Amino acid sequence: GVAYGLAWTEAGGTLLPVEALVFDGEEGLLLTGNLGDVMKESARAALSFIRSKAPDFGLKSEDFRKRTVHIHVPEGAIPKDGPSAGITLVASLVSAFTGVALEGGRAMTGEITLTGRILPIGGVKEKVLAAHRSHILTVLLPEGNRKDLDDLPAEVKDVMRFIFVSNAAEALESLFPKGSIGPNG
Repeated sequence: GVAYGLAWTEAGGTLLPVEALVFDGEEGLLLTGNLGDVMKESARAALSFIRSKAPDFGLKSEDFRKRTVHIHVPEGAIPKDGPSAGITLVASLVSAFTGVALEGGRAMTGEITLTGRILPIGGVKEKVLAAHRSHILTVLLPEGNRKDLDDLPAEVKDVMRFIFVSNAAEALESLFPKGSIGPNG
């Protein structure tokens, strides 16, 4: 599964592709792409959240047994850290486990908790501008960041669509084709 996150860098915002694969092998989580400690913790939290809510995604506990999960964030020479990739990690993993691709033209940012809450993040203006530069016009943001849209230039805000979410269920509903994931998907 591939999902597009948005990250803040010293040079401004950037698009952050997150790739995930699930395959037969030893149970475990592989993380590659020069990830910092906080991002590694987010990846572990994302996987734990998905395992705890497996039936909500149409998955069974057997889907996790004797399976290796590999998360890769390309451009390994560039260090990546911070909690805001949480929802991107969840989306990428759900895609990998279910075999369902995310809707195109969307990018996202938001910290995730073990219970699936989506927490506010920083650098919204820079992240949204990065999506706009990449011609991605739909951005998923934490509900707690709604006020940050006031900082965006009107010409950017006017052409973009923003989806505000408070939890992972809301986020995934807007990221995947209707009815494609879940117990009946």
